[in-house]
Amino acid sequence: MARAQREDAYLLRPVGRVVSPLTDAASAPKQGDEGAPDAWLVFDAQVERAVRDVPVGAELLVLTWLDRARRDVLAVHPRGDETRPETGVFSTRSPHRPNPIGLHRVRVLAVDGLRVRVADLEALDGTPVLDVKPVLGAADER
Repeated sequence: MARAQREDAYLLRPVGRVVSPLTDAASAPKQGDEGAPDAWLVFDAQVERAVRDVPVGAELLVLTWLDRARRDVLAVHPRGDETRPETGVFSTRSPHRPNPIGLHRVRVLAVDGLRVRVADLEALDGTPVLDVKPVLGAADER
Protein backbone atom coordinates (compact mmCIF):
# COMPACT_ATOMS: atom_id res chain seq x y z
CA MET A 1 0.00 0.00 0.00
CA ALA A 2 1.44 3.37 -0.99
CA ARG A 3 1.72 6.06 1.66
CA ALA A 4 -0.23 9.21 0.84
CA GLN A 5 2.29 11.45 2.59
CA ARG A 6 5.99 11.64 3.23
CA GLU A 7 6.92 10.08 6.55
CA ASP A 8 8.14 13.44 7.88
CA ALA A 9 4.98 15.40 6.99
CA TYR A 10 1.43 14.95 8.20
CA LEU A 11 -1.72 16.68 7.05
CA LEU A 12 -3.83 18.18 9.82
CA ARG A 13 -7.28 19.58 9.16
CA PRO A 14 -8.87 21.85 11.74
CA VAL A 15 -12.29 20.71 12.93
CA GLY A 16 -13.28 24.18 14.08
CA ARG A 17 -12.13 27.52 15.44
CA VAL A 18 -11.97 29.35 18.75
CA VAL A 19 -14.23 32.39 19.14
CA SER A 20 -12.88 34.43 22.04
CA PRO A 21 -12.56 38.02 23.20
CA LEU A 22 -8.79 37.36 23.41
CA THR A 23 -7.15 38.86 20.32
CA ASP A 24 -3.68 39.83 21.48
CA ALA A 25 -1.15 37.30 22.76
CA ALA A 26 0.62 39.93 24.88
CA SER A 27 -2.49 40.57 26.97
CA ALA A 28 -3.80 36.98 27.07
CA PRO A 29 -3.29 34.86 30.19
CA LYS A 30 -0.48 32.31 29.93
CA GLN A 31 -2.75 29.50 31.18
CA GLY A 32 -6.51 29.09 31.12
CA ASP A 33 -6.89 29.12 34.89
CA GLU A 34 -5.16 32.51 35.10
CA GLY A 35 -8.22 34.57 34.19
CA ALA A 36 -9.15 33.40 30.68
CA PRO A 37 -12.61 34.58 29.63
CA ASP A 38 -15.28 32.15 28.50
CA ALA A 39 -14.95 31.27 24.83
CA TRP A 40 -16.68 29.22 22.14
CA LEU A 41 -15.41 26.26 20.19
CA VAL A 42 -17.21 26.54 16.86
CA PHE A 43 -17.07 23.29 14.91
CA ASP A 44 -17.36 22.69 11.17
CA ALA A 45 -20.56 21.05 9.94
CA GLN A 46 -18.54 18.04 8.70
CA VAL A 47 -17.88 16.99 12.32
CA GLU A 48 -21.42 17.48 13.63
CA ARG A 49 -21.75 13.82 14.66
CA ALA A 50 -18.51 14.09 16.66
CA VAL A 51 -19.86 17.01 18.71
CA ARG A 52 -23.37 15.74 19.40
CA ASP A 53 -22.63 13.90 22.67
CA VAL A 54 -20.50 16.51 24.44
CA PRO A 55 -22.24 17.11 27.80
CA VAL A 56 -22.46 20.36 29.74
CA GLY A 57 -20.15 20.16 32.74
CA ALA A 58 -17.65 17.85 31.05
CA GLU A 59 -13.94 18.54 31.21
CA LEU A 60 -12.24 18.37 27.83
CA LEU A 61 -8.74 18.48 26.44
CA VAL A 62 -8.74 20.78 23.43
CA LEU A 63 -5.86 20.52 20.98
CA THR A 64 -5.26 23.64 18.92
CA TRP A 65 -2.79 24.78 16.28
CA LEU A 66 -1.14 27.91 17.67
CA ASP A 67 -1.11 29.56 14.27
CA ARG A 68 0.56 32.78 15.44
CA ALA A 69 3.43 31.03 17.24
CA ARG A 70 6.99 30.84 15.96
CA ARG A 71 8.18 27.40 14.86
CA ASP A 72 11.92 28.13 14.96
CA VAL A 73 12.18 28.53 18.74
CA LEU A 74 13.85 25.68 20.63
CA ALA A 75 14.56 27.31 24.00
CA VAL A 76 12.88 30.08 26.03
CA HIS A 77 13.00 31.79 29.39
CA PRO A 78 9.95 30.20 31.10
CA ARG A 79 6.91 32.51 31.20
CA GLY A 80 9.03 35.17 29.42
CA ASP A 81 10.92 35.86 32.65
CA GLU A 82 14.50 36.78 31.67
CA THR A 83 15.68 36.10 35.26
CA ARG A 84 14.87 32.39 34.79
CA PRO A 85 17.40 30.22 32.96
CA GLU A 86 16.81 29.42 29.31
CA THR A 87 14.98 26.09 29.04
CA GLY A 88 14.25 23.79 26.09
CA VAL A 89 10.66 24.24 24.89
CA PHE A 90 9.82 20.57 25.44
CA SER A 91 10.16 21.31 29.18
CA THR A 92 7.86 24.35 29.02
CA ARG A 93 4.34 25.33 27.98
CA SER A 94 5.66 27.93 25.54
CA PRO A 95 3.47 28.36 22.45
CA HIS A 96 6.63 28.82 20.36
CA ARG A 97 7.95 25.38 19.38
CA PRO A 98 8.64 23.22 16.31
CA ASN A 99 5.01 22.02 16.14
CA PRO A 100 2.90 24.64 17.94
CA ILE A 101 0.15 22.38 19.21
CA GLY A 102 -1.79 23.87 22.10
CA LEU A 103 -3.18 21.67 24.86
CA HIS A 104 -6.00 23.22 26.90
CA ARG A 105 -8.03 21.72 29.73
CA VAL A 106 -11.48 23.33 29.65
CA ARG A 107 -14.92 22.88 31.20
CA VAL A 108 -18.07 22.83 29.05
CA LEU A 109 -20.54 25.55 30.04
CA ALA A 110 -23.08 25.19 27.22
CA VAL A 111 -23.68 23.34 23.98
CA ASP A 112 -25.61 24.93 21.11
CA GLY A 113 -25.43 22.68 18.05
CA LEU A 114 -21.95 23.12 16.58
CA ARG A 115 -20.99 25.67 19.25
CA VAL A 116 -19.56 24.63 22.62
CA ARG A 117 -19.04 27.33 25.25
CA VAL A 118 -16.08 26.63 27.51
CA ALA A 119 -14.31 28.07 30.55
CA ASP A 120 -10.53 28.36 31.01
CA LEU A 121 -9.46 28.61 27.36
CA GLU A 122 -6.56 31.01 26.82
CA ALA A 123 -6.40 30.52 23.03
CA LEU A 124 -6.75 33.59 20.84
CA ASP A 125 -9.78 34.33 18.67
CA GLY A 126 -9.59 32.40 15.40
CA THR A 127 -7.19 29.73 16.67
CA PRO A 128 -7.78 26.47 14.74
CA VAL A 129 -9.13 23.55 16.79
CA LEU A 130 -7.50 20.23 15.82
CA ASP A 131 -9.24 17.80 18.16
CA VAL A 132 -11.16 17.44 21.41
CA LYS A 133 -10.92 14.60 23.91
CA PRO A 134 -12.66 13.99 27.23
CA VAL A 135 -10.64 14.15 30.43
CA LEU A 136 -10.78 10.62 31.80
CA GLY A 137 -11.27 9.83 35.46
CA ALA A 138 -9.87 6.77 37.24
CA ALA A 139 -13.03 4.72 36.56
CA ASP A 140 -12.88 5.54 32.83
CA GLU A 141 -9.28 4.40 32.47
CA ARG A 142 -9.77 0.77 33.46
